[in-house]
Amino acid sequence: MRRSWMVCAAALLPLAAAPGSAGPTAPRATVPVFHQLIAFTLPSPFKVAYEKTTDSYYIREHVPEGETVDEWKRMITLTGARGLSYSPGASPQAYLQALARGFQRHCPDTFVSLDLGPQASIPQASFATVASCGRVSSGGKAHSETSVMLTIKGSDDYYTLQWTERGADSSHPLALDSRYWAARLAQLAPVQLCAIVPGEAPPYPSCVSR
Repeated sequence: MRRSWMVCAAALLPLAAAPGSAGPTAPRATVPVFHQLIAFTLPSPFKVAYEKTTDSYYIREHVPEGETVDEWKRMITLTGARGLSYSPGASPQAYLQALARGFQRHCPDTFVSLDLGPQASIPQASFATVASCGRVSSGGKAHSETSVMLTIKGSDDYYTLQWTERGADSSHPLALDSRYWAARLAQLAPVQLCAIVPGEAPPYPSCVSR
């Protein structure tokens, strides 16, 4: 399967209705996504493997050196949902619940989730959740797939960072360790949203220097 079930679930949401830990030298990624810059730590050895933008949705996938978007064990994914901040019923928690429901449809018998809650280090409204399938299949191979997801409400758009891992398949839901998955999320920190400065080029010093 090209990407994680969780990413596929995000891409299918009805958006059209909306107007090892990283050390101190770990590289930062600063990416313009619709109306803002999002900056986060991209641990070694992850690299950009896929990127696509549509009118309503943005996605960028990262896998370790030696892995591809078709064959991977770990993936870091950045997505953006354009205009979702204007939707009256939207919230980071509700958005992740919708993603988790899409995830669950692929593994109703082995699905489990765990809320990590709002993230105090992020000034904007945020929420983090872990969702897991004990058994899914891709390319005729069964495996487990677990993703810790952080969603942030921006000025106009919603942004989600995911750390996803594949492992041995299980006929039962996996036991989720909140400390393990919080540590994976911490490898992406600090996560920042910044204004886009007209005419500013990468590496976007107005955001990097903050």
